[in-house]
Amino acid sequence: MTDATMGGALDRLLAVVVVLGRDAQHRLAEIGLSDARAGLLWELARSGPTTQRRLADLIGVSPRNITGLVDGLVGTGFVTREPHPDDRRAALVTLTAHGTAVVVTLAEEQRVFARQLFDGLPAASLRSFVDGLDHVLGVIAELGADSPHLAGLLPARLSAT
Repeated sequence: MTDATMGGALDRLLAVVVVLGRDAQHRLAEIGLSDARAGLLWELARSGPTTQRRLADLIGVSPRNITGLVDGLVGTGFVTREPHPDDRRAALVTLTAHGTAVVVTLAEEQRVFARQLFDGLPAASLRSFVDGLDHVLGVIAELGADSPHLAGLLPARLSAT
């Protein structure tokens, strides 16, 4: 494969990242969320009620940052923060009914969008596309945060894989 072909592939990948990133930020802003707050909601939906410390580890932020994220989500009704039943030093963060409804809505929107993007693509092409993305994600994980191309851009959970 030539450098021009690989460069063209990277150009297209970066264009997709920009378009999807803008779309996601716009949609999240409509419902009062930032990327970081939405990531915290997704993690709570996956893991269930969780301590702030564990949430910080799961989404790769400092304890100080998790406090600000949780404060914002409590203030807007997406989560509650209650004393942990078994550890008086810890707080337990839980999705509210509103937070759960938002996560369910976002997940459904993603399913619809995936159908819009990939319905016309032959199954073999879609499998090849997914395989190619898996390869790229594997290389990114191998490069890690020490790569000059990825420094500061790689989420902690990806760089740890």
